[in-house]
Amino acid sequence: MRLLLLSLLVSVPALAQPASAADVVTKLDELWKTRDDAASMKATDEAITEGLKAFPDDFEVLWRAGRYRWWIADGATDEKLKKQIAKEGWTFAERAVKAKGDGMQGHYYVALNIGAYSQAVGILKALGEGLEGKFNDELEKARKADAGFDRHGPVNAKGRYYWELPWPKRDLAKSRSELKSVAEKHPEHLRAWLYLAETELKDGNAKEAKTNIDKVLNGSDSYDPPEARRMKKWAKTVSEAIDKELK
Repeated sequence: MRLLLLSLLVSVPALAQPASAADVVTKLDELWKTRDDAASMKATDEAITEGLKAFPDDFEVLWRAGRYRWWIADGATDEKLKKQIAKEGWTFAERAVKAKGDGMQGHYYVALNIGAYSQAVGILKALGEGLEGKFNDELEKARKADAGFDRHGPVNAKGRYYWELPWPKRDLAKSRSELKSVAEKHPEHLRAWLYLAETELKDGNAKEAKTNIDKVLNGSDSYDPPEARRMKKWAKTVSEAIDKELK
């Protein structure tokens, strides 16, 4: 019996070691390419859960967790869900900042998640909670570190910020300036064109808005298919609003 037990113990293979943080990052980046697919969404949630269980303080895993939560919050139409997911993304991104204070991605996704959270609770309420200062502080840190990250994402977010603000804080001229600079540098960036179209529409420039929204509707999705699909879907509603103004 003793020999039998020993032989069984020897024959049992060693338990597989947990994946390295780099392996988790590689998996998350690959899944990001198909992040609007149901199977990819499920796999991403699992990868984040497993990755952070094994590597709870890894900067690269944490900011990608914040990125993914922002993406889900960005597309959520239920305000309660949007608020919850954005807060989760905000928390992940803040943990990334804690893990690496000079890592711009952490600051960037703190800002984007605060933006999504503010949309969910209402911009006026967010202003009342003092989130404007936090948003701008984090976004500015990201912008100073690498303004070109995510197709000049920090600049694009700032342009949208000026549009989102209620009167009299809203500044459509600044919004236009920031968004145009992004669209000129990245003509494939459909979100920049969509935001620019909405800025022009709100500023009474329906013809210019039409030109910009057509760039979204007719643009290629090859640069980032999930992002492009979302922007084209949103663009249909904006296009209808522009057409009403043009009649």
